[in-house]
Amino acid sequence: MRISINKILSVLVFISASAYAAPKEPPPPGTPPPPGLPIDGDWLGLLIMAMLFGLYKIYEFKLKTKTPM
Repeated sequence: MRISINKILSVLVFISASAYAAPKEPPPPGTPPPPGLPIDGDWLGLLIMAMLFGLYKIYEFKLKTKTPM
């Protein structure tokens, strides 16, 4: 059985293509990102909003569970 020239060329093409597909070196690491912003800027406002939201939820719950007369 004779090996055709097309088979030999296709094998050579695949071998040469795999040489170009080899992984390259990874790029060097960049500068680290800046740190996150602190949350201590308006803590009093956040506390007041949380308390108001809690009172609203309590009031809403009491309205739903109120028994009709």
